[in-house]
Amino acid sequence: MRSLFLIGLAALLGAAPALAQPGSTLAQVRARGSLVCGADIGLLGFSQRDAQGVVRGLDADTCRAVAAAVLGDADKVTFTGGSRQQQLMALREGRIELAASNLTQTMARDVDLGLSPTAVNYYDGQGFLVPASPPVANLAGLDGKRICITSGTTTEMGLADAARRLSIQVTPVVVGDAASLAAAYREGRCDAMTSDISELLVLRQTGTTDPAAHVLLPDIISREPLGPLVRDGDSQWRSIVFWVVNLLLEAEAREITAANAEARKNDPSAIVRRMMGGMPGFGTPLGLADDWGFQVISQVGNYGEIYERNLGEGSSLKIDRGLNALWNRGGLMYPIPMR
Repeated sequence: MRSLFLIGLAALLGAAPALAQPGSTLAQVRARGSLVCGADIGLLGFSQRDAQGVVRGLDADTCRAVAAAVLGDADKVTFTGGSRQQQLMALREGRIELAASNLTQTMARDVDLGLSPTAVNYYDGQGFLVPASPPVANLAGLDGKRICITSGTTTEMGLADAARRLSIQVTPVVVGDAASLAAAYREGRCDAMTSDISELLVLRQTGTTDPAAHVLLPDIISREPLGPLVRDGDSQWRSIVFWVVNLLLEAEAREITAANAEARKNDPSAIVRRMMGGMPGFGTPLGLADDWGFQVISQVGNYGEIYERNLGEGSSLKIDRGLNALWNRGGLMYPIPMR
């Protein structure tokens, strides 16, 4: 049985204008000369405007990587904001070509909403942030409490499922976006907030007056594989986005960086030379130039570089790679061979 959230979202999207007709998204992007990408603008580390107005973050760089692959220029991206619900609607209607907004890849989004998951660019899980005082030991300690949650996300269903499993009663306080989530929690309109752990870590730092006064509960109640979504019906475009994200991981695994991408065109490995455009044929199956991999890595960097500058030690967040490390370094990131 589907959750009320999914039923409601499907109904909302169903009431929207008709779906965009399947066609060549690649041709549309090239004709316009830019990629239109939906992002959760305002979420530090994933997609936030800097002092110069440039959108920075893991999701923003994912969009840039796609632009570099299809247009040869990572800066040819137009970012649109809005709630995640609004972004899913815009994607479904064809007003954006890609949604990279901390979106969990789920069966419902695939089969119910006419969207297609691509590759995972961040493994996460749903958690809870609470004030350190008075102490709360675990999720069961939130029985009878108000919990802030963002509308249009899979966390609504996760919270309801967890409450049923533990036989506790909670009151959801539903808000529109990450900024509203932090504000409601800060203003005392709820006793805890729930979201993906990465978002909670960001909001603890940026949305509270004293980050040390707030703690994550030990409970992780879901698996949240996050990654860009595309509109259903264009297999070429889905493949492009999938292989661009995979390239970021494969490049890290092969130690291809923005700094050495040019030199790696002459690498002893034929696979690396092909990935970097030093041999013909890499772009043909996707309808791209043969040097699309080189354009991505030279302009945006590999996955490790992207992670470190936005979320890792090179950022203010300093979030450990954890599950998002490569498979041979204790994580889940396992690129599919590009041969």
